[in-house]
Amino acid sequence: MGNDAMHPNDIQRKLKRILLNVAKPGRYVGGEFNSIRKDWDGIDLKVALAFPDIYDLGMSNLGIMILYQQINDQSDMLAERVFAPWVDLEEQMRHQAIPLYSLETHHSIREFDLIGFSLPYEQLYTNVLNMLDLSGMPVRSQDRDSSYPLVIAGGHACFNPEPMADFIDAFVIGEGEEIIIEVARTLQTMRGASRTEQLRAIARIQGMYVPRFYDVDYHPDGTVASITPNMPEAPNRVLKRIVPVLPKPFTKFLVPNIDTVHNRAPIEIMRGCTRGCRFCHAGMITRPVRERPVPEVMEAIGEIIANTGFEEISLLSLSSSDYVYVHELVDAVHAQYHDSGLSLSLPSLRIESTSADLLDKLGDTRRAGFTFAPEAATERMRDIINKSVPDVQVLEAARAVYSRGWRTIKLYFMIGHPEETLDDVQAIVNLCKAVLKEGQKLIGGKANLNVGVSTFIPKAHTPFQWVPQDTHVQVREKLHLLQNQLRGQGLHLRYNNIAESDFEGFMARGDRRLGRVIHTAWQMGCKFDAWNDMHHHDLWLQAFAEHDLSPAFYTHRERAIGEVFPWDHIDAAVHKKFLIDDYLMSIKGETRVDCRDQCFACGILPKFKQERSETEAMDWECPPVKPISERKRAANAGDRQPNVTLVG
Repeated sequence: MGNDAMHPNDIQRKLKRILLNVAKPGRYVGGEFNSIRKDWDGIDLKVALAFPDIYDLGMSNLGIMILYQQINDQSDMLAERVFAPWVDLEEQMRHQAIPLYSLETHHSIREFDLIGFSLPYEQLYTNVLNMLDLSGMPVRSQDRDSSYPLVIAGGHACFNPEPMADFIDAFVIGEGEEIIIEVARTLQTMRGASRTEQLRAIARIQGMYVPRFYDVDYHPDGTVASITPNMPEAPNRVLKRIVPVLPKPFTKFLVPNIDTVHNRAPIEIMRGCTRGCRFCHAGMITRPVRERPVPEVMEAIGEIIANTGFEEISLLSLSSSDYVYVHELVDAVHAQYHDSGLSLSLPSLRIESTSADLLDKLGDTRRAGFTFAPEAATERMRDIINKSVPDVQVLEAARAVYSRGWRTIKLYFMIGHPEETLDDVQAIVNLCKAVLKEGQKLIGGKANLNVGVSTFIPKAHTPFQWVPQDTHVQVREKLHLLQNQLRGQGLHLRYNNIAESDFEGFMARGDRRLGRVIHTAWQMGCKFDAWNDMHHHDLWLQAFAEHDLSPAFYTHRERAIGEVFPWDHIDAAVHKKFLIDDYLMSIKGETRVDCRDQCFACGILPKFKQERSETEAMDWECPPVKPISERKRAANAGDRQPNVTLVG
């Protein structure tokens, strides 16, 4: 422990004086059932796993829990958790000079060897700076030498790491289950070395990106001219890390001290997606598809119930009804738990692959409603975004759900897709009213339709990374139409704040210069930007102006096909040529079928073989393979061999 560090006993003593003066003090005390507290003095390497939002949200983050187990399974390492304090406690902490601390042992975060931030979305950026500052650490990477913890970050937002390049020492590109241990081991061997030497060793790890080892030059018009490595350890392109076989599910969930946003235990049944929706960032960056065998999922459910007492299990994936073994899994859950009161949540159901048989099986579990995401409501828009869900299928699904006794259906749409008109938005209204009408025919006034509408944000590494985002005027006009017409008994509309969508847009496709904007906005008081009442868009615009940058340059500008993107040196294992071809197809209204039916050579197979050894890669199969409806649905009898649909 450093000479100037506050002792954990002193932190706890000060906390006792102030916790009763803040909302939900249970957020800040730790000691949850199943939490792991190791002997601090007997452990060689210490990792703080940080989620840059409040406990209520961070405790529902599966990624944090997986890494928590991975690290604590090492006899010479420990992992402890830290979340962003809400503004009431932060004020008290600054007044009382209490540093940001871990929940397990109340050690200052400054005393750890490694801090790992989870960045699933862009609205968390200012919270990272705030947490570093609360820890008594410089927020800029260049101002932290090896006497400070190494600060890394991973998550979906890190596939364009450039806006946060000034603050993070190294980014995990891709999946973190294996790489977190490699980084920690490397840091152990490099203890005592300079920060530069430590980072040179980190840069040699497949999937690690060290921003300071790259120089970025710009054209006079503000676009990127070049991104050039300045260290021999830095590759020209950082290839994402892929875990070939999903590790066994995490089952010893910490039972929260307070209600969290999701009071249930998640199991990831499948990672990746082959549908090829052009707007979907997750669908592009999480390729290839890997599916868990049914016995493994069932074993995990049993362990979760025994370890935690949770009564709801959420089966996670990007497209749960595309999981090859979904029927066998639901059958197995029903057979074992139908009298237990277990609630089964199967989110991300696709209308076109959700059969009446599956709905009947899910009817044996407690469930409030069904959620589907058509995203668009005209054939023209569906062809542009490559998500074909005809109205007739939506209505058939609605009849199937309502007729089985469910009262509520949730439909999610996007506005702002490329080439969208008000007629396309009007079609959303028409389809929603038609769905509700089907429910009213079957169950009368008990039928409810919740409609969620978000504004499309073009994301890096997708076919739509070239397109402009809708302006405020365009979005406001479309929302006005929806607000006026989606009203009445049984209809409930929710939509995104326009300014917040704009914020997400300029962060999602931002370059390294946005680091200055983020820093200035944070200094002016910006934090918790994902919260409606905490996002101060006027301050962000002021921060842009101070640095002579325009938000519209990042949001409302169409990109040339040949433009160098700020993230072009980050390799998501999908060829840029594939994305270009798909973008040009969208302009012509041409579609691609599911990659399970036909391979389009997106690049994932050769990139995987480049990353993994020939022995590891040999069991992976490459499409074309038979469609899901024709594939064998027998569960893999617990065999741990890779079960992968690979697109290449």
